[in-house]
Amino acid sequence: MGVDGAIIIGMGGLGCPASLALAAANVRRLTLVDGDRVELSNLPRQPWYRTEDVGQPKALVAARRLGEAFPGLVVTSILQHARADTVEALVRGHDVVVDGTDSVAAKYFLSDSVARTGVALVFGGVVQLEARVFRIAPRGPCLRCLFGDASGEEDVPTCARTGVLGALAGVAGALQARLALAPSDPPGEALLHVVDARELRVRLLRIKRVSGCKGCAVQKGAA
Repeated sequence: MGVDGAIIIGMGGLGCPASLALAAANVRRLTLVDGDRVELSNLPRQPWYRTEDVGQPKALVAARRLGEAFPGLVVTSILQHARADTVEALVRGHDVVVDGTDSVAAKYFLSDSVARTGVALVFGGVVQLEARVFRIAPRGPCLRCLFGDASGEEDVPTCARTGVLGALAGVAGALQARLALAPSDPPGEALLHVVDARELRVRLLRIKRVSGCKGCAVQKGAA
C-alpha cells in the first residue's frame, strides 16, 4: 500500500531527516507538528534550520524549506505539541505517523493512539551512540509490549541529559521513513532495528505482542 499522507510529530533530529526522505519518495502530503522554536543548539543535527531561523517556529521553517525543495508537496504546519487528548484528531486522515518526539510520555500516548485510530506509527529513539526504530501496526506489538508500562521521565535516559550523535539521528530518521513507506512485518510481530554507531552495525530483534498488553487490548479485532 502506498503512502499518500504522513504526519510527523516533532521536527527535531528525527523529524527533519524523516521529512526529507518522505518528500523525496514522492509522498504527496506531509503534516508537521511541533510547538518548539529553533534554538542555536538544534543546528548541528536538525538540517532544515539555519542561524537566521533561531527563534522561529520549527514547523513553519521546516515547511517552508520543504516547499522550496519539493514544489509539488503539500505541507501543513501545526504549531503545537501533540497531547494525549489531541493526538487522535491529529493523526486521523493520514496513512502513517512518524514519531520525532523526545518525551517518554509522548512516545507512549502515540503508541496507544495506533489502537484507537488504526493509523500505523514508526517509533524512533536515539541516545548517545544507539538508535532504536520499529513500526507499530494496528494489531501490535506496541511500545508497551517492548518496554512495559511507561516509566517516569527521570528514569529514562534522554538525549538532553546524555547527549546524542547528530549523524546517528539522521540515520534513524531516514530509517523511520523507510519503515513508513514499506512495512514488511508479519501480523502480530515487529522487527526492532537497533543501530549501534560504535560498532557500525544494525541488529534486528523480533518483537511479539504480549498477551494482556493494555496498549494492544483496545485494538479493533485484537485477539
